[in-house]
Amino acid sequence: MGEFDAIRPYGDDEVPAVMQRLLHDRELLQTLARYRFPRLSRWLPGMASALVGGGLRREARGITTVDALQHRLEPWLDKVIERSALTVTYSGLEHLSKTRPHLFLANHRDIAMDPAFVNYALYHGGHPTPRIAIGDNLLQRPFVSDLMRLNKCFIVHRSVAGRREKLAVYQTLSAYISHSILDGHSVWIAQAEGRAKDGCDRTDTAIIKMLCMSRKGEAFADVVRSLNIVPVSIAYEWDPCDQMKARELEQRERTGGYTKQPGEDDRSIAMGLTGYKGRVHIAFGKPLTEDYPDAKAVAAEADRQILGLYRLYPSNYLAMEQLLAEHPAVDIAGWRGQFDASMLAAEEQRFAERLAACPPDQRPWWLRQYANPVASRQWVSDQAGSEREQ
Repeated sequence: MGEFDAIRPYGDDEVPAVMQRLLHDRELLQTLARYRFPRLSRWLPGMASALVGGGLRREARGITTVDALQHRLEPWLDKVIERSALTVTYSGLEHLSKTRPHLFLANHRDIAMDPAFVNYALYHGGHPTPRIAIGDNLLQRPFVSDLMRLNKCFIVHRSVAGRREKLAVYQTLSAYISHSILDGHSVWIAQAEGRAKDGCDRTDTAIIKMLCMSRKGEAFADVVRSLNIVPVSIAYEWDPCDQMKARELEQRERTGGYTKQPGEDDRSIAMGLTGYKGRVHIAFGKPLTEDYPDAKAVAAEADRQILGLYRLYPSNYLAMEQLLAEHPAVDIAGWRGQFDASMLAAEEQRFAERLAACPPDQRPWWLRQYANPVASRQWVSDQAGSEREQ
C-alpha cells in the first residue's frame, strides 16, 4: 500500500473498476432514481433504478480516465451552476500560470459549490482543475467516497481522536499536498476547517502550519513560495443555506453547542447545489511570493486579499444597514449609487422576503452572515490606510 493510498484521488488506471462498481451500486441508483424519477421511484423503485442504471451505462461509455470523466461531467456542472446562479463572473486569472501548479487557499461558504465554482472558472479559463481537499465527514457512504475520489478529491480525516493520531493525519496530509504541487498538480483547500457560517472569512494559522509541517528541514519562506499559494475569494449574493446556518448559530449562542441531525450535511449539499445564489463572483488573488517569516504573516496576507477581493452585493449592504449599531465604525454612505436602480429594487424586495421567512429569534445571525463581509472590507481598508500613514 502506497503512502497516500488512504487519502489520494483515484488514478486513471483505477477508473474503469471504480466506474463498474458505481454502475452496480444499489444505493447510488436508488438515490439518483428518487431525484430523476420521484413518482416512479415511489411506486416502482426497481424500474426507476433500472432506468437510471441504463442511462448511467450509456453515459459511462468511453470513460477510462479522470480527465475524460471531468469532460463528461462539465456540461452537467455548467447546467447546475447556470440554473441556480443568475450570473457567474471571475477575475484574476491573469495572475495564474497555466504550466505551474498552484495551491488555491479559499474562503469557505458552501460544502460542494466552493470548489465547484473554482473549477468552473479555471476550466473555462483554460487552466487545469485542482485536486480538492474534502472532509471525511462528507464521505459516510461508499458511493459518495468513490464519486469524490474519481473527481480529484483527496480526503482530510477530521474524525480522528487523540493528539498523536491527529498529528499523524496532518503530517500525511501536508506531505500529500506538497507531493501534489511538486508533481505538477494544483490543490484547492479551505482557509479554515468548516464553513464560515457567520460570514467572517479568516485564515486559520493552523492550516498554514499544516501545509509546511512535512518540510521541516527547509526555510519557512522557501516552503511557502514553493507551494505557490493563491488566495481565492468566493462571493455569493444569496446563500441557499443561510437559514440553516442562522439556526445553528442561534442555537450555539443559546445553548453552548449544536449537534447535527442525521443527513444534515447531505441536505446542505443538495440545497447548496440547487438553491438560488443570485450573482456569484470568484476572485483569484496574486501568488504569495514574499519572504513571510511565519504562519501568522501568511494568514494576514491571505486575509488581506480574500477580504479585499470579496465582491459586495446589495444583500450585504442591506444587512449592514440593519446592524450599524453593532458596527459604528463602518461607513456605507452612498452605497446605492453602485447599483442599477431596477436591480436594486428587485433585490430589496428579495431581501425583505427572505428575512421575513427567517424566525425572528434567528434573524440577527441571518443578517450577520451578509453584513460581516462589509465590516471585513472596512477592516482591510482601515489596515491599508494605517500602513500608508506609517
